[in-house]
Amino acid sequence: MKDLIAALSVMLVLVTGMSWAQKVERPNIILIMADDLGWGDVGFNGNKVIMTPGLDKMASSGVVLDRFYAAAPVCSPTRGSFLTGRHPFRYGIYFANVGFLKAQEITLAEELKKQGYTTGHFGKWHLGAISDSIPDGRRGGIGTTVQATPWDNGFDVSFSTEQAVPTWNPMEDQSLQQPTRYWTGPGVYETENLEGDDSRVIMDRVIPFIEDAAASDQPFFTVIWFHTPHSPVVAGPEYRKMYQQYDEDKQHYYGSITAMDEQIARLQEELNRMGVDKNTLIGFCSDNGPAGEGGGIAQHPGKRQQGTSGGFRGRKGSLYEGGVRVPAFMVWPGHLEAATRTSLPGVTCDYFSTILNVLGIKLPDSRPYDGMDLVKALKTNETEREGFIGFQSEKQKSLVTQQYKLITIDGLTYELYDLMQDPHETKDIAAANPKVVAEMKQQLEDWIASCTNSDNGNDYSPSPND
Repeated sequence: MKDLIAALSVMLVLVTGMSWAQKVERPNIILIMADDLGWGDVGFNGNKVIMTPGLDKMASSGVVLDRFYAAAPVCSPTRGSFLTGRHPFRYGIYFANVGFLKAQEITLAEELKKQGYTTGHFGKWHLGAISDSIPDGRRGGIGTTVQATPWDNGFDVSFSTEQAVPTWNPMEDQSLQQPTRYWTGPGVYETENLEGDDSRVIMDRVIPFIEDAAASDQPFFTVIWFHTPHSPVVAGPEYRKMYQQYDEDKQHYYGSITAMDEQIARLQEELNRMGVDKNTLIGFCSDNGPAGEGGGIAQHPGKRQQGTSGGFRGRKGSLYEGGVRVPAFMVWPGHLEAATRTSLPGVTCDYFSTILNVLGIKLPDSRPYDGMDLVKALKTNETEREGFIGFQSEKQKSLVTQQYKLITIDGLTYELYDLMQDPHETKDIAAANPKVVAEMKQQLEDWIASCTNSDNGNDYSPSPND
């Protein structure tokens, strides 16, 4: 019998990376992301105008991450990092609508399916074309070579658009872009219940997915990527009325966020009703900083994007803090202390390592990952991150440590900021700290070389160079 137990133990370690005696919970996992929501656009970060009671209540039941970063200052790259745990320059998604999620990348959904999870993606996908037969979004259509769908990347259930849609009546007015659809499978898209607030349209698909999983006592992995408050920003009449003292653009922007918040509150109520709230880990963040004038990319004046970075420098498209520091929190009842905040730096790449470690699963292979286990750090009240977080976007590059940020906008001149003393990046201290600059620049160059090696396909087996 002892020999049998020993053999089974070895098999378990080989298959799952767990010891025989290790008891691992299988929490339900919900990862929520807003689109272009600024650090300062939510009540839990001090906004006094935009009403976000649902988000504020959910945040108060867990840990608010004051220094959480999107892996990129624009959407597509961040979304890839969210699912793979790797910086987007490792697999060729350099900017919005550039590149696609490669088949050789390993996603959270694929890993969790192996653990018996049912998996669902709801909302904006933006990681490659979803249709190769019907013109759709910016890249879908006959003969497309950049197809990368949710169902080909581990998701059992999908309700997904290739690109942004209006935040009210999402399928009705897409005149400023190639229309996209809500795809549910290969060549299949939804045609019913697509009117009104887009966040409600999305949540109407999320709730049944969770209900089905709960009814069958199956753990679920739910990715909810809202379109709000990305342009086209449109709020319904009842939400605009809440902000009637403001101009029309603000009414739409503020109203769309409150409408999304209402659906987040609805989600929490449904989790409570189903009795799965206590065993559900929830993560929330934005995909980059707020869009609008003053960012690193040009913005159309009619986009109504009125977001605030909370005083941080820069906006969407910029690697200054306002472009990548985003509102975020994590909730896991009984595991993460409620009503707390942390200055521990986190990044969207962390989701992959965090969730696999929660489940006692080793990283799939030896390819480079750019994340850490946030839950472990939060449980032990760590406030300092070991190592650094690297960023690349067009000519911009930066390296963030617990204290410092090295950044170049043009790839030639480097600035240094002490984020502990100067989080708004008002004083460049590079000239006074040449040794720090030299050390961080070397770290940044080494990390970029590693990303380039990955991007060349050398993380995959067999690699192009084999």
